[in-house]
Amino acid sequence: MSQRADVVVIGGGQAGLAAGYHLRRLGIEHVILDAQAAPGGAWQHTWDSLRLFSPAQYSSLPGRLMPSQPGQLYPDAGHVVDYLADYEKRYELPVQRGVWVSAVHRDGPFLRVETDGGDWQARAVVSATGTWTRPFLPAVPGRRDFTGRQLHTVQYTSPDEFAGQRVIVVGGGNSGAQIAADLAGTAELTWVTQRPPRYLADDIDGRALFDAATARRHALDAGRTDTGGVASLGDIVAVPPVRAARDAGLLTAKPMFSHLTRNGVEWPDGATAQADTVIWCTGFRPALAPFATLRLRGDGGHIATDGTRAVDEPRLHLLGYGDWTGPASATLIGVGRPARDAARAIRQLVAL
Repeated sequence: MSQRADVVVIGGGQAGLAAGYHLRRLGIEHVILDAQAAPGGAWQHTWDSLRLFSPAQYSSLPGRLMPSQPGQLYPDAGHVVDYLADYEKRYELPVQRGVWVSAVHRDGPFLRVETDGGDWQARAVVSATGTWTRPFLPAVPGRRDFTGRQLHTVQYTSPDEFAGQRVIVVGGGNSGAQIAADLAGTAELTWVTQRPPRYLADDIDGRALFDAATARRHALDAGRTDTGGVASLGDIVAVPPVRAARDAGLLTAKPMFSHLTRNGVEWPDGATAQADTVIWCTGFRPALAPFATLRLRGDGGHIATDGTRAVDEPRLHLLGYGDWTGPASATLIGVGRPARDAARAIRQLVAL
């Protein structure tokens, strides 16, 4: 027998909690279904040394400032997990844990959310599934020939297990730079990037990134010239560990290799490097598998949206996937505004 709620939110990480906060403020009945066994979303599964790009007070969800972490300007992932757990408890958000959503179907005036614990009928659904469960691995020739170990960012924990190993880190974004910095001095490191690393100025952190993303969105909405947003500033935030490794000369990047061999990698000019491990810091894709049944995916695997609302299914809203669904909406500070907008649109829908 199906359960029913006005709104089902899929995902109990930062985007799902922000949605729950605004739905609760508007008095809209809802449930948050989360596959995780504990609070904290993807922050529970990051590498040990990960730090936020912004001070705590600039990394907050709506309604509740993140407290500072003693002795740390930029909080670590454990501090974020504690904050999210407290946020969920403080606002008594209706999170049901250990619930895996397999599909969403149209069901007359409802959307039917199919889970491993039974179905839910909802008048609206909010997708807050994030990207962490969909790591992206590029189709580089020879990847299956390499006999060493291959990991993605999601599987990396700490440099300890790589002491003395030959490690190749692939990726010129923040995760690639941070993991390369983490390994420098412990492993025999080769850092590989598609283009020369572009560091943001040392005094720029997540506060400026959020402002740049917001300005870009406003410019596009007004029909003005694209400002370039965050991409115009650079690719890598120079957080203290990255800055220290860079300034010590430990972060010298090589261009992307052409293919992997059995024992390492080879570049177009014939140069080679042996490796015990390759770590792919090559990003993520939106985790949208439950919505395949709705046939909404377009170019690049995205669902076309107007703000947060799916163009071809107005009962579905998407939160937390980056600029695609709101300026900087994949960040703690950035998800609040699109979550508010989605809740207001849903209020109009359920009032009909």
